[in-house]
Amino acid sequence: MTPYFKEKSVKLFLGDSLELLKKIPTDSVDMIFADPPYNLSNGGFSCHAGKRVSVNKGEWDKSKGFDEDFKFHFNWIKLCNRVLKPNGTLWVSGTYHSIYACGHALQKQNWHILNDIAWFKPNAAPHLACRMFAHAHETLIWAKKNKQAKQTFHYKEMKFGNFPKDTIKNPNKQMRSVWAINTPNNGEKKYGKHPTQKPELLLERVILSSSNEEDLILDPFCGSATTGVMALKHNRQFIGIDLEKQYLDDFAIPRIKDVNK
Repeated sequence: MTPYFKEKSVKLFLGDSLELLKKIPTDSVDMIFADPPYNLSNGGFSCHAGKRVSVNKGEWDKSKGFDEDFKFHFNWIKLCNRVLKPNGTLWVSGTYHSIYACGHALQKQNWHILNDIAWFKPNAAPHLACRMFAHAHETLIWAKKNKQAKQTFHYKEMKFGNFPKDTIKNPNKQMRSVWAINTPNNGEKKYGKHPTQKPELLLERVILSSSNEEDLILDPFCGSATTGVMALKHNRQFIGIDLEKQYLDDFAIPRIKDVNK
C-alpha cells in the first residue's frame, strides 16, 4: 500500500477507509482515534463567529438513511477491530447524530466500553433558532476489543496533570469523564479550519492517557491530522486515512511538515 504522503514516522493515505483498512496488517496498531462522519449535513444552519452558516460539510457527511449509516459505522469499526492489537484501544468521537450508532455497533461486536467522555466546549456557538438547548458537547467512547485485555492507561499522568500542553485545574485528583476544552484556537487553524477539526488539547489528552512512546496510532478519518500532529509531538508513529484530497493537501500535510521541521 503506497502512502499519499510519507515523512519520518507518519504515513498518510488518500482513499476510502473501508478499503484501505483491509490492507493494514492484523494486530498491528496500538491505538485508534476515529472521528467518523456525523451525517448532519442536512441543509440546516449553525452559528460560527457570530454569523449564520450552513451545516453542510460535503457529500461525505450526508446521511444515507438510518440503515446505511449504521452499516457504515458497523463496517469501519469491525475493520478497526482486526488491525488493533489485542490490548489496544479505540476512541470514537461524535455528536448525537452518530455516536449512538457507533456505540450500538461496538456493543453488537462485543467490544468492552471503558468510558464515555463528555467533551464540554466552554466557547460553543449559540443555538440560532432558540427552540432547544445550545449544543455544547460531544461524546467520546473509549473501548477495547475484549474485557480481559489489559489496556494502556497512564493513571498518574492523568491524575497529576504532567502534560506539556494541558493544564489540570485540580491536581492530585482522579481525572473525571467530563473534559472542558475549547474548540481549536487560531494557532491551530493556521492553514484554515477543517469543518470537524478537533483541538490539540483533546487529542493530547487521549494520546497521553492511552498510548506509549513509539506506539502506532491510526486515524481512519484524519481530516486536518490533529491526531497525527499530537502523535508526532509525543514521539508516536502515525497512520492517517482520508477520502478528501483537499484536506490532506491543505491541512494535514502542512501541519505534519511544521511539526517535523
